[in-house]
Amino acid sequence: MNIGIIAITRGGREIAAKLCTILDNADLLEKEDGQKIAETIAENWQDYDAFICIMATGIVVRSIASLLVNKLTDPCVIVLDEKGRHAISLLSGHVGGGNALARKVAELTGGTPVITTSSDTLELVALDLWAKEQQLLSPSREELTALSTLLVNQGQLSLYADVEVASLPTGLKQVAEPHHADFVVSHLTGSDHSCPVFRPRNLVVGIGCNRGTPVNEFEDAINELFNDLHFSRSSIRNLSSIDKKNDEVGLLLLAKDNCWQIDFFDSNTINRLTNLEISFAALKHVGAIGVAEPSALLSAQSNHLLSRKRKWKNVTMAVAQVPFTLSAQVPVQSKT
Repeated sequence: MNIGIIAITRGGREIAAKLCTILDNADLLEKEDGQKIAETIAENWQDYDAFICIMATGIVVRSIASLLVNKLTDPCVIVLDEKGRHAISLLSGHVGGGNALARKVAELTGGTPVITTSSDTLELVALDLWAKEQQLLSPSREELTALSTLLVNQGQLSLYADVEVASLPTGLKQVAEPHHADFVVSHLTGSDHSCPVFRPRNLVVGIGCNRGTPVNEFEDAINELFNDLHFSRSSIRNLSSIDKKNDEVGLLLLAKDNCWQIDFFDSNTINRLTNLEISFAALKHVGAIGVAEPSALLSAQSNHLLSRKRKWKNVTMAVAQVPFTLSAQVPVQSKT
């Protein structure tokens, strides 16, 4: 987290200087002669993840009003008085890390953090932070906001998960049926999920292919496979293949276009696996007992194939499930 610290008074600048020496990646932003605070903040707005403004709250509110775009992308803003008595999390408290930074600053100055987000006030889980920590893809912003409001109003949300649940944070409880849930954690699609769905990234797609296979054939195959299996593409963690395909243009484009990584394995590693059907075509061409199934299992570090290999004209694909467990852990956003 890159932090910009701005102060007006002499006392404020003294605290700012101290914070700059303690906090990692913190810079003191000097206001030029005749420059307004709003101008100083505006010219640095895109360069920092957080701002600590040691001044009156009203000055900060008026200065940043025209800069605000989206709570998912705006930097967090902390307002601190020049005695360090109150550290107010003014903007981007959850995803932006403002609440955690306010607590950290208050700890350093001996003051009190001022947190006004409802979930924190009621000591309930912040759904957006929890989902991020659990590596879940959240539903739409509108659905996430509605769920968060429901959590605050009810004091509890029920969830159905088709992944393992070790523990849950305050405010969440597990139910046995999806139709009894306020939201679902699942890689499956379909009419059973009428409530908001969080997608775990727990699928690895193993891929074998002929030389020169164009990217559209990979896309068509993966779409057909996932439609037939009722799997969500949003749950794909990564792709996998044999190392002899690490220069396959169509495969690399598929990964790049979808922001997926590819794990590549050599034939010796693949051939150590047992209890798999041997592909004599793969043995002949790449010296491995197979490509799609074994590479998917190796990448997922599991023995659970959700889909055995399926063949198209130039592509072979298999899907392995990654061990995935939900827990109560919520991240600390301030990297200081």
